[in-house]
Amino acid sequence: MLKEFKEFAMRGNVLDMAVGIIVGGAFGKIVSSFVADILMPPLGLALGRVDFGSLFLNLSGGAYASLEEAKKAGAATLNYGVFINTVLDFLIVAFAVFLLIRQVNRLKKTEPKPVAALATKDCIYCFSSIPIKATRCPHCTSELRAA
Repeated sequence: MLKEFKEFAMRGNVLDMAVGIIVGGAFGKIVSSFVADILMPPLGLALGRVDFGSLFLNLSGGAYASLEEAKKAGAATLNYGVFINTVLDFLIVAFAVFLLIRQVNRLKKTEPKPVAALATKDCIYCFSSIPIKATRCPHCTSELRAA
């Protein structure tokens, strides 16, 4: 059983997946930092000095000046500012992955045309596909004009 597990774990696709998950997690942290530390402060400033991370609705009925104060008091809050930051994180990550996949697909699309399709023509009598150099159709046996 240990040998089978080792063979499974050492397959290329399993290792590739593990590397992808690790790199994806690190990339997610970078994007989260980008949104929280670079994107949101100027956006909050442009919207009238709003800190999205501290936006919340108090559901418990008490008065709290900040989200941290409400959390310390154990109040029920609806943290919509944190949700906005998380949605922006997701959108940026999804867009970056979309661009990456798009580039990979573009690189894969450079397939040469099949040689067989270029080396044939259609018979003018029965419309079957025949070699370009043929002088007689093998399907209908009609004699073909020289092109």
